[in-house]
Formats: sequence, C-alpha cells, structure tokens
Amino acid sequence: MSATPSPDLLRAPLVVEFPFTRSLGPVQSAFLTGLRERTVLGVRTSDGKILVPPVEYDPVTAEEIRDLVEVGATGTVTTWAWNPDPRRDQPLTTPFAWVLVRLDGADTSLLHVLDAPGPESVRSAMRVRIRWAEERTGAITDIACFEPHESEPTAHVTGHSGEFEDAVTGIVTPARLDYTYSPGRAQTGFINALAGRRTVGERCPSCRKVYVPPRGACPTCGVATAEQVEVGPRGTVTTYCIVNIKARGLDIDVPYVYAHIALDGADLALHGRIGGIPYDQVRMGLRVEPVWTEGSRHPDHYRPTGEPDADYDLYKELL
Repeated sequence: MSATPSPDLLRAPLVVEFPFTRSLGPVQSAFLTGLRERTVLGVRTSDGKILVPPVEYDPVTAEEIRDLVEVGATGTVTTWAWNPDPRRDQPLTTPFAWVLVRLDGADTSLLHVLDAPGPESVRSAMRVRIRWAEERTGAITDIACFEPHESEPTAHVTGHSGEFEDAVTGIVTPARLDYTYSPGRAQTGFINALAGRRTVGERCPSCRKVYVPPRGACPTCGVATAEQVEVGPRGTVTTYCIVNIKARGLDIDVPYVYAHIALDGADLALHGRIGGIPYDQVRMGLRVEPVWTEGSRHPDHYRPTGEPDADYDLYKELL
C-alpha cells in the first residue's frame, strides 16, 4: 500500500530525451536491411542453432559468427502479455499483446507486438505472421506487427549472403523518458527558501554538520535530519573549473567559471557560476556572494565580495 504524497511537496513533470546513434556491424546491418526488403535473417551458430534476431558473437562460445540464413515470416507465439493501454510511440495505438514469436526455422524468439481484438484471442502456441509496414527504412519497425495466421510450421531455412543494395549502416533511435519528479521534503524546503532569496540546509542531530542542499539524512551518520539552518548568503570558492564548451540552451559566453562554493555556516559545498570577475582571476579562497535576477528562484551567479581571501585551513575540509 503506497502512501499518498503530501500536498506540500513540490512535483513537476520532467522529460529526459536524446537521440541514440549506433553504427551497425555486418550482421545487424544485414538484418535491418533485410527487414526493409521483407526478408528476415538469422545467424547459425557452430552447434547449428538459428538465432533470430541475429547476434555477432556466439552466446555460448563467444566465437564470431557470420553464417546468415533466411527464416520464415510466419511463426509461433511462445509467450505473451496483454497491453490494454498503449503509450506514446508504441507500435500500435490500440490495445495489443506483447509477444515472443519463434519464427519458422529459428531456435530463439523475437519480441514484437500482436494485433489482436482482445486477450481472449491470444494464446501460447498460436500461429502468427508478419504484417510489414507500408514504408520501410531498415529498422525493427519495418515489422509493423504480427497478426494471427493459420499455417503449418516449417523448419526450412536457406543460406543468405547478407548482401543488399544501399545497405543500412547506422541507426538513430530517439530515447525519451517521461516521469514526475518530486524533490522530497528536505529539498522542497530548500527550493521554497530560495524563492525568498534565502539558502537553508539541515543540521545532523548526531555530528551537528549542516548540509546544503539538504537530503533529509546525514550522508555521514545516516540519520534523519529535520532542523533547518539558514546559511550564507556569502561563501568561499573551494575549487573550480573553467568551462570552454558552450552548452545547448545556455545563454552564457565561454569561457566561464563553475565553482564549488562553501556558504558560510555550511559543511558541504554547493556549485554555482562565478561572474563579475575575469575567469583567469578566479581562485581558491575567493570570497563571493549571490547575484539574483528579477523573478529568479535561484542565484544567477556569484560575484566577489571584495573581502580578503579565506585562509586555506578554513575550507580545506570541504574540498
């Protein structure tokens, strides 16, 4: 039984997304190009087993394998699971079954989807066939799905050179993760305080250290923390790096300095950008203070305070 999230905790939808680019070896290139041409290829191992999808190395002996064979476009469902609520970018927009299909002539099963009217129409050992996509580009999605098909299984396979015109040599797959993130009780308090231009940490009841940002527990003692302590706003640069590569979507000219800053009263350094000083004049021990912009929920950057540099012994434990 899961607990109901507190209405006071912050929550926000987040998306992690990036294109995953992969170059294909000769075996995977032949397999995906074959799908474009409505041909399913497997690979034969040294002990005679036919693996579909094909792999480049024998899973038992680790030997390189290149003996490609063509298998059938019909097969048998070995196991399945019903998906009543398809998600974005899944193969079908209507409810379907995830299935493992052993294609005729193969000794392993291929994971894909089965277009079926309902779970009552799906069973293990049922016969199916490939429904090819109308437009094929050399990807696993060239198999649009499987569909029920009455046919007799056959173990017949034929050798194949794996050679096609205009072979697919690489693929780009968009990877995306949608989820709802909650920073939890401790960091919700930290973020809310930043909205009021205050920085708060939490003190460990055992070692008495103040951690910023707080995590709800002491990383040293492992005990829960709850006592809030306001720190800063000034602090000391403990260490830093010079950034020379411009990040996408970040409107900051390079080079610039990113630093670990030990705020006064904190026992853990947080990170922030250093501005208001040439990048080659930033140094360990530099005393800094936050600079806020209108409407910002966190400091835009930190600038020198003009104070003398902090003594190394005062911050060496925070490096």
